[in-house]
Amino acid sequence: MLIPSIDIMDGNAVQLIGGREKVIDAGDPFRLAEQFSLIGEIAVIDLDAALGRGSNSDLIAELVRIAPCRVGGGIRSVSDAVKWLDAGARKVILGTAAVPEVLKELPPERVIAALDSINDDVVIQGWRKKTGRRVVERLQELSGLVGGFLVTFVEKEGRLQGTALDRVDELVRAADGASLTIAGGITSQAEIASLDSLGADAQVGMAIYTGQLSLADALAAPLKSDRADGLWPTVVVDQHGTALGLAWSDIESLAEALRLGRGVYHSRSRGLWIKGETSGATQKLLRVDLDCDRDALRFSVRQNGSGFCHRGSFCCWGAEDGLPALFRRLTDRTHQAPSGSYTKRLFEEQGLLEAKLIEEAGELGCAASQAEVTREAADLLYFSLVALARAGVDLAAVEAELNRRSLKVTRRRGDAKVNAEVAS
Repeated sequence: MLIPSIDIMDGNAVQLIGGREKVIDAGDPFRLAEQFSLIGEIAVIDLDAALGRGSNSDLIAELVRIAPCRVGGGIRSVSDAVKWLDAGARKVILGTAAVPEVLKELPPERVIAALDSINDDVVIQGWRKKTGRRVVERLQELSGLVGGFLVTFVEKEGRLQGTALDRVDELVRAADGASLTIAGGITSQAEIASLDSLGADAQVGMAIYTGQLSLADALAAPLKSDRADGLWPTVVVDQHGTALGLAWSDIESLAEALRLGRGVYHSRSRGLWIKGETSGATQKLLRVDLDCDRDALRFSVRQNGSGFCHRGSFCCWGAEDGLPALFRRLTDRTHQAPSGSYTKRLFEEQGLLEAKLIEEAGELGCAASQAEVTREAADLLYFSLVALARAGVDLAAVEAELNRRSLKVTRRRGDAKVNAEVAS
C-alpha cells in the first residue's frame, strides 16, 4: 500500500533531505491532500512541532476533516494523542512518546510508533541525537503496544537513491503482526512492489513531489493481471458501498482518473472512457482501493445523472432497494412529487414534518416488541430521510459524520436533555 506524505513547515508542504535541508516548497497542503486522499490514508507530519519551534495544528485540524490522515510531529503526551484522535485522525504517529506508560493509555490499533534510524541506529530529537539502540530492538520492545510502526531510513531520506530493501524482511518479522511502513529514499515502482510483497507499506514523498514517480504509477506498482491485455478488473461502487457495475482499468485510465478526479476507465472497444462524457451520467471519484490480492481495483464514486448502467438504471443489477435507494427517490420527488401527495405535503406544509419526527421518535421510544420496533424505526427513518432531502443534505454526509464520531476516543456521558416544561 502507498502512503503519500505531506510534511508541513511554516504552513506549507515541504520536502527535506535528511531532515535538514529544505529542497522543495510545494505550497498549499490542501491541494495535495485533496489529490492524495483519492488513494487512501495520508501521513501528515508537523515538522515545526517535531523540531520544537512552532505548530501547524490549526491547519492540520482542517486537513483531518477533509482527508483520512495519520498525524505525527510533536505528539509527546497522551493528551496530545487523544486530541488528534478525537479530531478525526485515523492514527497518530508517536516518536519519543512511544513508551509503554503512554501507549497503554491509547487504543493500539490507532497508534503508530515512529522509529527513525541512521544506519540502523535509532535517532531522536528531530533526527539529531543517536540513541545507540537498533531498530529491531525497539520493534520488539513495543510489540503488542501499537498497531503499526513507521521506520524511516534517515540516511536515505529525500535523496532519491533508493531505500534499504535488504533490511525490510527482518523488520517485518520483528514487527510481529503489526503493520510496517517504510520511509526514506523510495524512488521506483519496483521498490514499492517489493515492499508490498514483503508485507510493508511505502511512505513516499520526494519521488512524487519531484515527478520521478506519478501518483498513478506509485499506486499501481503492486498490481498484477492474469489477462493477456494486462487490464485490471475494476469494481465501481457508490459512496454507500453499493456496487454499480464492473469496468476495466489500465495505467492510462487510472492516471487520468486521479488527475481529473472522475470515473475514468478503459473500454475494450473504445480505449480511454470518461464515464458520462456524452450521456451526462458523470462520476466524481472519491477513492481508489487495491484488493488484497493486488489484482483488482475498487473505484468509490458519486454517481450523477440516470446511473451507471448503459440501460439507464442506477446500477447494472437492475432495481435497488434500501435506504440509499429510498433517499434518491425522495430527492427526485422534491421536484416531481404530484400536488397533494403526502411527500409533497411533507416538503411544503409548514410544521408537518417537524410534528411527524417528534411523533415517530416518541413511538419508537415506547415500542416494545420486535415487530413494533421494526415498524416505528422504519417510520422514523423515512421521515428523517425526508428531512435530509428537504434540507439538501446528502445521506453520505450523515454517514461521514457518524464515521467521524466513531473515531473519538474521549466519550461523553450522553445523558438525555431534560425538557424545560417537564422540569418546571
